[in-house]
Amino acid sequence: MENWDEVRTAFQVARLGTVSGAADVLGVHHATVIRHIDALEGRLGVKLFQRHARGYTATEAGQDLLRVAQATDDQFSQLAGRIKGRGNAVSGELVVTTLGGLSHLLVPPLAAFQEEYPDVILRYLTSARLFRLEYGEAHVAIRAGSPPQQPDNVVQPFLTLKSAIFASPAYIERYGMPGSPEEVLKHRFVGADDPSSRAPWAQWIRENMPAGQVVFRSGDPLAVRQAVLSGVGLGFLGCYEMAAHPELVQVHPPEEQWDSRLWLVTHMDLHRTTKVQAFLKFLKEWFVNEPVE
Repeated sequence: MENWDEVRTAFQVARLGTVSGAADVLGVHHATVIRHIDALEGRLGVKLFQRHARGYTATEAGQDLLRVAQATDDQFSQLAGRIKGRGNAVSGELVVTTLGGLSHLLVPPLAAFQEEYPDVILRYLTSARLFRLEYGEAHVAIRAGSPPQQPDNVVQPFLTLKSAIFASPAYIERYGMPGSPEEVLKHRFVGADDPSSRAPWAQWIRENMPAGQVVFRSGDPLAVRQAVLSGVGLGFLGCYEMAAHPELVQVHPPEEQWDSRLWLVTHMDLHRTTKVQAFLKFLKEWFVNEPVE
């Protein structure tokens, strides 16, 4: 790119959504911001933003530029810190992405990390889609299943989460306690609304439960958990959730086939940055001191 100042300006506009906000961060006049955006769009031959009364919204092309500029900005900041002797500073935006349903497990260490590093701005993104680390969509991804195979990623084992089948006291009172694993198969179930889910317990339900017995389905893990707590049916929950919900009744013990393995994934370009290394070290140490049962 011929003019990094223009790219940096577009990055700040995309991040903040307004010309005035970008001007404040960059320490320039708002007219300079507009001039940079116009020049960059003219050079690239595409619209990077939709202008509206509330500010600027990045187009698809603008979002692509934002992802690349985020990664580049992180690398420049790290380089500047080393040159100036501030290589140990941990600050700026940190984007962590994972599957939904793990917030009660991960938010406590995220909060503790921010307390230790108050200059960090955390973004915790949950989605079933894979964020593209090579485009700077996230600094750290926590992924489940088999070890991720994307090139140029650094993959480290993180946690193994055990799952069991649980019921609420209200469900047991109404439908009875299954007396054996065979009887479990005759009960009402709560499950995911994704027929292609690769979660081990979701595969077990597909292979063992008649479709009519799965009486509540949702793509929201929190809704699935709440349905179990509300007595809708039996359901798979992480064993670690017993601490928050001691009233739950385990009707089938965990099996190894239901284990979910989590992985820490970072892109090689950002893996060694001080911010990412500080976060990875903090997260690993948290779960050594606060192990997941």
